[in-house]
Amino acid sequence: MAWIALFAFLGKLAGAAKEMAIAYRYGLGEEVDAYLFVFNLINWPVSVWFSVLTVVLVPLAARIQQGAQADLSGFRSELLGLTLMLGVALGLISWFGLTALFNSSWTGLTPETRVLASVMAPPLALMAGLGVLISLFSAWMLAAARHTNTLLESVPALVILAALFAFPGSGTEPLVWGTLAGYAAHLASLVLPLWRQERIQAPQYTQTSPQWTPFWQGFTIMLAGQALMSLTGILDQFFAAHQGAGAIATLSYANRVLALLLGMGAMAVSRATLPVFSRAQAQGDTAVYQIAMRWVVLLFGLGVFAMLVSWLLAPLGVRLLFERGAFTAQDSARVVEVLRYGLTQLPFYFAGIVLVSLLASQGRHRLIAAVASANLVVKLLGLAILTPLLGINGIALSTSLMYLFTLLILGLGARVKQT
Repeated sequence: MAWIALFAFLGKLAGAAKEMAIAYRYGLGEEVDAYLFVFNLINWPVSVWFSVLTVVLVPLAARIQQGAQADLSGFRSELLGLTLMLGVALGLISWFGLTALFNSSWTGLTPETRVLASVMAPPLALMAGLGVLISLFSAWMLAAARHTNTLLESVPALVILAALFAFPGSGTEPLVWGTLAGYAAHLASLVLPLWRQERIQAPQYTQTSPQWTPFWQGFTIMLAGQALMSLTGILDQFFAAHQGAGAIATLSYANRVLALLLGMGAMAVSRATLPVFSRAQAQGDTAVYQIAMRWVVLLFGLGVFAMLVSWLLAPLGVRLLFERGAFTAQDSARVVEVLRYGLTQLPFYFAGIVLVSLLASQGRHRLIAAVASANLVVKLLGLAILTPLLGINGIALSTSLMYLFTLLILGLGARVKQT
């Protein structure tokens, strides 16, 4: 966990440096609104694919290595073939779907932002194919308990940062093409070590491996739940788009600061506990629940502490990160206000991650998917009630309410199973 926390911290620092460069050049301008709107829509299915793969593939790989290791090579080849087909399909859907979307006016974006987004959409559609391959290879590295993939996640941010410095000016081309180059570099950085370890085989476009049955059993259940759960971020940006120019960018900058905190804690916990819990469950260890509950209590307390300290340091942090160039003191004040509302999610999120790892290691994908689906309802209610009252701040606070609900229901589910 300590190594993953360090790698995550370094990765988030790279992401923060990229955001500082974007803030310096574009501030809260419509270029940032357009880029984020397109990026998040294309990245949505990719993030769903990665989240489901992680939860399903890591425990499955542990079980395969425990009892039928000879099946692993063939399963890898066939899963790579499926991923390649998925990447091509998502790329085409993104290209044509976003073109049609930005020819309409119901997105809530200003006309100027919509024009910018329509120009960015075709090249950024290539992210989809690269992203699903990155997700697969990252999941395989995690299944092998090789946590350098966490550090490698900083590669796209570093490439974007380099592009913004190398090509100064007011256009969005460095941002767009830097993103694509970053994804390509990230993919290469994952392929090379896996290839050397002979963990990548030539793709096969069949499904003859006996491991497909347990894979699809977990995958289809988790896919529905995770797709609905991850829609919450898409909903946030649509609600923010109706708050006027700069609202999407304001919410994004606040979320980037939150990502620094979440990355140092939640990513470390998830990626350290899931392989350990999975191996313990495969070996019949009965003490997993008690260990997990200790971590739930500990991480909830750490989340409260992090929330209070971050609340006090938020103005200083935002100024140090973003306030230069096109990003003004008034922009900082807007971001700080949204950030403070968002900080209330930390205790619930940190503790909930442990419970998700515990339940995933037990193969209880139906419960995780059901909670994820219910989260969408909670999120929608929060957005509908809080956004008219608090504006962008209400969008941030609705996420905290959603994670509170998640923690309570997952905790109840884990306790019922134990008793």
